[in-house]
Amino acid sequence: MIRKSAVALISSALLVAGLATNAMATNAPSSGLGRSWPNATDVSANPHWHVYVFEKDGIRYIQVNDLNGGVHGAIATAGGQVLVLPVGSDSQNVTTAPSTTASTTQTVYSDSQVTISATPLSTGATQLSVQSTCTGDPLECNTHVN
Repeated sequence: MIRKSAVALISSALLVAGLATNAMATNAPSSGLGRSWPNATDVSANPHWHVYVFEKDGIRYIQVNDLNGGVHGAIATAGGQVLVLPVGSDSQNVTTAPSTTASTTQTVYSDSQVTISATPLSTGATQLSVQSTCTGDPLECNTHVN
């Protein structure tokens, strides 16, 4: 009886260790969302913006900041789904609808799940448009992140 319990305990420990290793392999931090200067790598596709990616529990959080560190907006994405978060000065201007392709629209971030573009508005605000680029199996979208 004790031997079976020990085997079960060791098996459980190995399973947990394997899951922890997968979680650590992402290289994206799991905290700092909403901060002006988070302890994360700037992955922006545009020199006029800062973009930071966070991951926790299989969900990617992407935050867009201006060059002065002002947070403009953030989204969460998993399995081809996008959720706009109530974070940043332009959070009310973050949309998942197709963006207009104005001459002032700039792509600020792109990966295997989403593309984010920024368009200045006449009010001085910025519209952030998020397009899902996941067209396949949601599991594939989560496991093949750039």
